[in-house]
Amino acid sequence: MAGHSHSANIKYRKERVNAAKAKAFSKVARMITVAARLGGGDPDGNSRLRLALEKARLVSMPKDNIERAIKKGVGDADTSNFEEVLYEGFAPCGVAVLLEILTDNRSRTAPEIRRILDRAGGNLGSSGSVAWMFERKAVFSIAKQDGLDEERLMDLVLESGAEDFDDLGESFQIRCEPGQFEAVREAFSREGFEVQGGEIAYLPKTSTVLGDVADARRVIQCLDALEDNDDVQSVYSNQEFSEQVLEELTSGQGR
Repeated sequence: MAGHSHSANIKYRKERVNAAKAKAFSKVARMITVAARLGGGDPDGNSRLRLALEKARLVSMPKDNIERAIKKGVGDADTSNFEEVLYEGFAPCGVAVLLEILTDNRSRTAPEIRRILDRAGGNLGSSGSVAWMFERKAVFSIAKQDGLDEERLMDLVLESGAEDFDDLGESFQIRCEPGQFEAVREAFSREGFEVQGGEIAYLPKTSTVLGDVADARRVIQCLDALEDNDDVQSVYSNQEFSEQVLEELTSGQGR
């Protein structure tokens, strides 16, 4: 179980990611389309599509948009030229970033990402430059319930095959290996818990601690610019804000 500051940073990062996704239906639609193309339009037999649909649900994507995206993937529309790429680099202050890219033109995407990082004072790195600082994990949340304390939750985590959890205030975030995701999520559902969300993500193993709100603001502006790029599906970073900086950011004073 991580400390308060670390958990607060996870909660802050999660809220920002959800807010960014809510502004980008087109990204989720593209994710659904490619998932349907690769594995078919039936989510029961396509785990990748199930995760994409979960993201669509989290951002309240309209049903019609979802259905159009699936039909596009399994229909005659040409989506075969899309490819997935993982870009690595550094935001300001040495913060490591991993970017999941879905693009139909690398020659367009790479210069755009490099330009965003350069303008912010960061740089685009080579393959392997920061990936070692992250680990790929499945994560989902469960709402807190009466009678569920951390000791009981840890028992459930171990029994289900999960690895650990973080307290995010109103919910707990559960972590497990990607291959265990469905089994662990079903185990918690059988115990009567409301499973909220679910994704395969890159979680930082090491952190770059920022103790100055101006530095934090520079990093956030850089991450926002990366999120706004149409080809960027997900942005993962390893910044950790001090408690003072986090308090200023969440109260609005650091924005």
